Amino acid sequence: MPRRFFRTATQLVCLFLLAAPAAAQFPGIQRQEPAAPAPVPDPLGRSSPRGTLRGFIVAMERDDLASAARFLGATDAQRRDIDTLARNLRELLDRYLSRPITSVSDAPAGSADDGLPFDRERVGPLMIGGDAVDVILVRVNDPEGGSIWLVSSETLARVPSLHRLLEESWVERVMPAALQRHRLFALSYAQWLVLAASVGVPLGVLWLLSPLGAALASRTPARFGWLVALQRATRRVRWPLIVVLSLATSLALLPFIGLPVAFRITYGRLATTVFVVAMAWLVRRLSASVFERARTIMDEREHANAESLLLLGERFVDVLIVLVALFTVLTVVGVDTTTALAGVGIGGIAIALGAQKTVENLLGGVFLLADNALAVGDLCSISGRLGRVEDITLRSIRLRTIEQSMLSIPAGTLSQASIENFATRRKILIQTIVRLRYGTSVDQIKAVLERTTAMLAGDARVEAETVRVRLVEFGKLAIEIEIFAYVLTADVPTFFATREEILLRVASIVADSGTDFAQPADLMDGGPAGPRN
Repeated sequence: MPRRFFRTATQLVCLFLLAAPAAAQFPGIQRQEPAAPAPVPDPLGRSSPRGTLRGFIVAMERDDLASAARFLGATDAQRRDIDTLARNLRELLDRYLSRPITSVSDAPAGSADDGLPFDRERVGPLMIGGDAVDVILVRVNDPEGGSIWLVSSETLARVPSLHRLLEESWVERVMPAALQRHRLFALSYAQWLVLAASVGVPLGVLWLLSPLGAALASRTPARFGWLVALQRATRRVRWPLIVVLSLATSLALLPFIGLPVAFRITYGRLATTVFVVAMAWLVRRLSASVFERARTIMDEREHANAESLLLLGERFVDVLIVLVALFTVLTVVGVDTTTALAGVGIGGIAIALGAQKTVENLLGGVFLLADNALAVGDLCSISGRLGRVEDITLRSIRLRTIEQSMLSIPAGTLSQASIENFATRRKILIQTIVRLRYGTSVDQIKAVLERTTAMLAGDARVEAETVRVRLVEFGKLAIEIEIFAYVLTADVPTFFATREEILLRVASIVADSGTDFAQPADLMDGGPAGPRN
């Protein structure tokens, strides 16, 4: 037995060794080749046209001519004077490149719709001497960086002749020479002055004009409600609008001031970031005005649920404005928002799985308002707690109880709770039992019934059609008469005052009829008391 087992195992091993090389002869069975290594990105950022242009500008800003030369596709003859070519090209870009650097393609393959071959990319144009001159980038294969973009040798060949056409900027022609000689952070005092004026002048003009607009709006007749609302909104958005318009003017004038491209990139990012924040501020004020106007229109009770939905919607819009502004600022400063959005999506799934109760509360609050079950200001009873709804947030309902304590109820639990909303009433019920003593005659009982019915039916505050005064029981302790009537009011204090007056009238009717209420002693003794004279 052991010998047979050994022989069988030996045959299987040999068969496997013979079958392994034979399997490679079949076309359907192929040996898996190792995956090719992923291309290493260019360390200088020359993988896209925008990266090449930005890298050259940054290198020249540091006065690193050796690094700047690596962004130029110069020929052997041009390399002998590469430093001069780099400086001249920088001056041309600083003086005549009016389009923002973000207009240059950031894709590794460049722009496909510019009418140029796939290995060419256009930057500009530069308006020099009345002619439009393009800076052409060419894509080449580099042993170290792979497929990269460089400034073409054809463009470099035109740089000396174009540089000779260099003219003074309007800042150099207009501003005093003393302000142009002194510099601060690579800018002359003249350029700093013009840059400050591009923000300060529109800011001052708009600040001076805004009271004039407010004065004109204040003369609007009060009967035009929408104009009054517009006047309020104008006062609210005054400063955000002034900041937004001033920054927009400065950004629009930036290419025409003649500032270095490197400074324009830094200042453009800073100003755009402030512009986005100011725009979010402006949109937030506008949305608040819109929601306020909508709540003013819906000030009636039947629109209370819509008002609560508007309150919830306003908070959702606030969160949305903040998120949009945040991702816009991240895009401006150069963060890849695609990766950030993917991270937010994955994080959102993780948060949703770990915070199911919070999501449940959020959806519960939305569905609760959509079903018109509750609204801010409603008097209601939730799980036996009586109070008035003070606020409906994204996760809970805040109830001010009769004891004046604040009760926070998660919105998700309200789907499992019993809710009694008293604010939906148009009338409030008086239902009470009047207990007369035994010994009351039939005529006295009839008098109480008839006079009480007539009193209730004749009261304008009571719904006459539903008044019911009936003898309902000869109880063990008293003769029981039920009073059933609706008071035509939804205001609880008014109802209490009306009920008090009606009950006092009932007591007067009982006394005038010659009978009396059952005495507490009768109820405690367990039997009716004897007749009283």
